[in-house]
Amino acid sequence: MGTLVLAGALAVAVAVAAGLLAALVRARRRHARAMGERGWLMERERETAARAAVDEERARIARELHDIVSHNVSVMIVQTAAAREVLSTLPETAAAALTEVEKAGRTTMTELRHLLGLLAPDASGADADAGLTPQPTLAALGQLVDRIAFAGLPVEVRVSGEPRPLPSGIDVTAYRIVQEALTNALKHGTGGKAEVTIRYAERALRVEVLTTGPSVLTGDAVPRGGGTEGSGAGRGLLGLRQRVSVYGGDLDARRRLGGGFRVRARIPVEGP
Repeated sequence: MGTLVLAGALAVAVAVAAGLLAALVRARRRHARAMGERGWLMERERETAARAAVDEERARIARELHDIVSHNVSVMIVQTAAAREVLSTLPETAAAALTEVEKAGRTTMTELRHLLGLLAPDASGADADAGLTPQPTLAALGQLVDRIAFAGLPVEVRVSGEPRPLPSGIDVTAYRIVQEALTNALKHGTGGKAEVTIRYAERALRVEVLTTGPSVLTGDAVPRGGGTEGSGAGRGLLGLRQRVSVYGGDLDARRRLGGGFRVRARIPVEGP
C-alpha cells in the first residue's frame, strides 16, 4: 500500500515537473519572440531616427549654403557694379571695391570648404576642419556691418542689456538673421539706411533689423505678390524661421508702412 502511494506521489511529481518544464519552455519562447519583436522595433526606431537626423542635417546645410552664397554674392555684385561705374574716373575707389569683391569671394570659398568638409571628410583621416574658420557669430557683426556699409547701405548697431556668452547655435542664428535682413535690404533697397538692435534680455535674445525704403503707401514698394523676398516669404527668411523655431523662438518679417522692412526675432535663452 505504501509503495503504491509513493509511486502515485512520484508520478504526480513527475507530471508537475513536466508541466513546469513545458511552461518554462513556452515562457522562454514567448520571451524570445518578444525580445525579437522588441529588437526589430528598436532597429526600426534607430533607422527612423537616423533618417530624421540626416534630413535635418541636409536642411541645415542647405540653409547655411543659402546664407553664405546669397550674402557674399550680393555684396560682390554690388561692389562690381560700383567699380565699373567709377573705373575710369575714380580708379582708387574702383580698386577698393574690387578688393572687397575679392575678400567676399575668399570668404565664400572658405565657408563652402567648411561645409563640404562636413559632408566629405578627408579620406586620409586628417582633420577636415583644420585651417577653416568657424561659423560666424555676433562677434563678427562688426565685419558684416563694415562690408554692408562699404557696399552702400549705412548701418547703425545698438546693443542693450549685458552681453553674455550664447549657445553656439543661437549665436550663429542671430548673426544669420542680421545677415539675411541686411543682404535683402542691400539687394532691394534704393538708398536709405539700416538699424540693428541686439538686446540681451533676462530669458531671451532679441534681434531687430529696421531698414528704410519706398513707402508701401506711395505704391513704389514691391507688392506682397510681386516677389517672395519682398513679401517676407523668401527661402532665406523661411530658413531663418525654421532656425529660430528649433530653439522655441519666433521670427516676424514684414514691410513697414513708412517704407522699408522690419525683421524681428525672439530666441529664448537661459539666464546667466
